[in-house]
Amino acid sequence: MNKSLANLVTLVLAVVIETAILSGTGIDTAIAKPSSDAVVAGSRPPTIYYRTKQIDGQNIFYREAGPSDAPVVLLLHGFPTSSHMFRNLIPALADRYHVIAPDYPGFGESSAPDHKDFSYTFGHIADIVDTLMTQLEAKRYAVYLMDYGAPIGYRLALKHPERISAMIVQNGNAYDEGLQAFWDPIKAYWADGSAAHRAALSKLMTLPTTKFQYTDGMSDVTRIDPDNWGHDQVLLDRPGNQDIQLDLFYDYRTNVTLYPQFQAFFRKYQPPTLIVWGKNDKIFPPSGATPYKRDLPKAELHLIDSGHFALEDRFDLMEPLIHHFLDRNLRNM
Repeated sequence: MNKSLANLVTLVLAVVIETAILSGTGIDTAIAKPSSDAVVAGSRPPTIYYRTKQIDGQNIFYREAGPSDAPVVLLLHGFPTSSHMFRNLIPALADRYHVIAPDYPGFGESSAPDHKDFSYTFGHIADIVDTLMTQLEAKRYAVYLMDYGAPIGYRLALKHPERISAMIVQNGNAYDEGLQAFWDPIKAYWADGSAAHRAALSKLMTLPTTKFQYTDGMSDVTRIDPDNWGHDQVLLDRPGNQDIQLDLFYDYRTNVTLYPQFQAFFRKYQPPTLIVWGKNDKIFPPSGATPYKRDLPKAELHLIDSGHFALEDRFDLMEPLIHHFLDRNLRNM
């Protein structure tokens, strides 16, 4: 085939594929068409901004993308990661949503002051995120709640119930049933706050544990980028960071005492809720997912064949569920 004929064939194929994508017929749209129906062939990927605000004397880093006048989606990360965990979800949602993903103090690119000089509590972190959202003039937002992000987001909901437009819960606990065997050493530390029980938890900041969180229970480990635990471990290994994390492990007990208040919020306000939960997670097992239906009977519950960081494993399944949920519930905001 000569060069000019090859170019003609390429052009014709491009037109056929683009027509099929736009019409939804003629080609396997599961492969050819992006999961969001707002993205069409030739559209540009959204720009992601990496910004910092001064709050409580600290630099609070956040990622931001999407139209400034669109409905806001607040992404709240878990331990031991940062807004880095949402690096794939942010551009997927930013086609029609204003996405904000902060790093908490002591995590990611935010300041990490010494634990003797800064109060590392979930209440304090929630206050900082609240201040960030106020500075960004976000008066109403959907929240993505994962791991540590769940109690932080639920504390925001208790402070400002009118601001929560919807909830996406991914391996984020609000029920006693969800604290199973993994939590026993942490509960022992809660019981007496002893130095011995504190020291016993130091293994939770080591590389084998960090890698375990990303690989255990995954449906396909070859989907997991090793840069995940490499990225997180470097931050965990910073001088003084272990004490920061141990302070937060101890303070987590204050979230458990708030569970009845979180559940009362669910019952009273009935926010639209999507639960996308890695069912093989040993840290937050599915026994913590199903109780949500007691208080949120209309919640959509999906137990996914994945582990703790399910977005790394089953993004292809979760992103359409998340996007379509937001489209149904925030489209008219």
